[in-house]
Amino acid sequence: MRRVADALCDVALTLWIGGLWTTGLVVAPALFAELRGNRPLAGTLAGAIFELAGWVGLACATYLVAFLIYRWRGAALRRGSFWLILVMLLLTAVSLFGIQPLLAQLKADALPREVMESVLRDRFSAWHGISSLLYVVQSLLGLLLVTTFRGAR
Repeated sequence: MRRVADALCDVALTLWIGGLWTTGLVVAPALFAELRGNRPLAGTLAGAIFELAGWVGLACATYLVAFLIYRWRGAALRRGSFWLILVMLLLTAVSLFGIQPLLAQLKADALPREVMESVLRDRFSAWHGISSLLYVVQSLLGLLLVTTFRGAR
């Protein structure tokens, strides 16, 4: 059973951090490049993918926290990787349950216009910028986590 838990730990870490980097560096830019004539559609699709990546991250981070607490017991609180995962989990939750619903509400409030063509443009842009910054921070922390993680060892 220990080998299964270790393997799930590795899979969760790979899926979460790999998903962050793939979504942010490959998928979203590709959407905007291919749909350059329809930025609202590209934004909607990218938003849906970022939301899905957020749910995957939430699940993976929850497993990793539980795994590390089980594996290291009280020593988990003295491990940097545990705190990195916890901070990243918090950032994921803020994004998923705070910022993304706010962005969706701003888009809905702008209807029948696109949000970037409405009076809500500046507010949307500000929150989108905050969301992007949090995503970059999560991605960089994820890179640090991958290079320092010793969960199953």
